[in-house]
Amino acid sequence: MGGYILKRLVSAVPVLLGITVIVFLIMAMIPGDPATAILGSYATPENVERINRDLGLDKPLVARYFIWLGNMLTGDFGRSFSLNRPVLDEVLDRFGATLVLAGTSFILCSILGIVAGVISAARQYGLADKAITFVVLIGISIPSFFLGMMMILAFAVERRWFPVSGMYAIYGGGDLPDLLWHLAMPALALAVVATGVVARLSRSAMLEVLRQDYIRTARAKGVPERRVIWWHALKAAMVSIIPVLGIQAGFVLSGAVYVEIVFQWPGVGRMLVNAILQRDILLVQGGVVFVAACYVLFNIAVDVAQSLLDPRIKT
Repeated sequence: MGGYILKRLVSAVPVLLGITVIVFLIMAMIPGDPATAILGSYATPENVERINRDLGLDKPLVARYFIWLGNMLTGDFGRSFSLNRPVLDEVLDRFGATLVLAGTSFILCSILGIVAGVISAARQYGLADKAITFVVLIGISIPSFFLGMMMILAFAVERRWFPVSGMYAIYGGGDLPDLLWHLAMPALALAVVATGVVARLSRSAMLEVLRQDYIRTARAKGVPERRVIWWHALKAAMVSIIPVLGIQAGFVLSGAVYVEIVFQWPGVGRMLVNAILQRDILLVQGGVVFVAACYVLFNIAVDVAQSLLDPRIKT
């Protein structure tokens, strides 16, 4: 297992390098002069020249990339000009809020999706299967940001059951119940689409497993149906379900950007949007690379978990 993990870590290096190249080139190709955008009304020729020199924008493109990459490898992601603080410190501070939102949504979509898929497969073509399929199709069709706005109107503005925005109450609060109260709507809005995808693919995986000979043998031996489905069949189906969970983790992490904007959640997604609007190049590049690295590492963890269930994957 140690060799397999090392192999997966080594294979992630080219992926991360490719991400840095893409992020750097996209930011370099944005129209306009970054120094002029940064300075605004203070964009005199002398100030523009100074900003270009401070940010390294006066150097060739290739040289700028390798300087930036070399600094990142030493843990220096640069300094945000708009916030006047190190990029890595800002990203780490914001990532905690994003991790709470995305992690909660991922747990919700995993549990609800797998349970719905198993029940749907166990009751194939029955009333439960049709009801779950109908709800799942509606959930998949609704964008997270639109669902979030509708939830705000229905449950925050009209009913006043939940707060409109933020992670904690402005006055007082700050404890776990306050966090959960603010987290309920954004986490659910972010989890709906992923829950539908997990449910549909879990159903397909379960139906394939339930047709296997060893499942019929277990039933013929008198094993209780609940144990056949929730232990024998689900354990085998998880080999196919786990990769789907890995993909949905990336969807949840990227979709957090829209939900954070709608609910004014103080996470990385909201930080990146503000940084793009302010042309804070180093903050954008550092934030995107950090989030991408987290996603790559999570996928490695998913592959390891899958190999534990099916050792043939390591070969």
